[in-house]
Amino acid sequence: MSGKTEKLLSLLAGQPVIPVIKIKHADDAVPLARALVAGGLRMIEITLRTPDALECIRRVAKDVDGAIVGAGTVLNPKQFDEAVAAGSKFIVSPGLTTSLIAAAANSDVPLLPGAITPGEIMTALEAGIDFLKFFPAEQAGGTTFLRSLASPLAAARFCPTGGVSPHNAEEYLAVPNVVCVGGSWVAPDDAIREGKWDVIESLARGASRLVPA
Repeated sequence: MSGKTEKLLSLLAGQPVIPVIKIKHADDAVPLARALVAGGLRMIEITLRTPDALECIRRVAKDVDGAIVGAGTVLNPKQFDEAVAAGSKFIVSPGLTTSLIAAAANSDVPLLPGAITPGEIMTALEAGIDFLKFFPAEQAGGTTFLRSLASPLAAARFCPTGGVSPHNAEEYLAVPNVVCVGGSWVAPDDAIREGKWDVIESLARGASRLVPA
């Protein structure tokens, strides 16, 4: 296990679901993060899919006690550096590139990169990255494919994301090389838009209690 994997696992602290959230308006970031933390999901991924994403990360990092905020959909070293400067404690990417590997090597902030093929996983392992995002999980073969990787690539562990829901999350968590899952269901767009923070807190509480099937 690499030092940065240990750091990521320490931040995760046994949390079974990492919320993967898209926030359109920065003013929603703090109440949304507070609802997730109150529901037991402290480690939160804010995706860089909206113009306000970096500002959302700044506000959560500054104003939400207990939150461990990270940036998702990071595609290049520039975004990596911007996300770290905004207060991200971890970085998530949908894939793995040599430039992202180099950016992560030069930073204390751990990278959780996406990898689905044996070649991508081996490249990550050679770079000392042994905790990976399996994305898009359902489309890439789901739990069956993940189980097939467990023996030949035993050093790799995964956070499956993409198509993971309350209906199959526990099946993913039961796979031996799965540490946690990523999910957007805990913060639905309509609940964010309507400011239904109590609904999000309830969804987060349910997700925080998921166990392997």
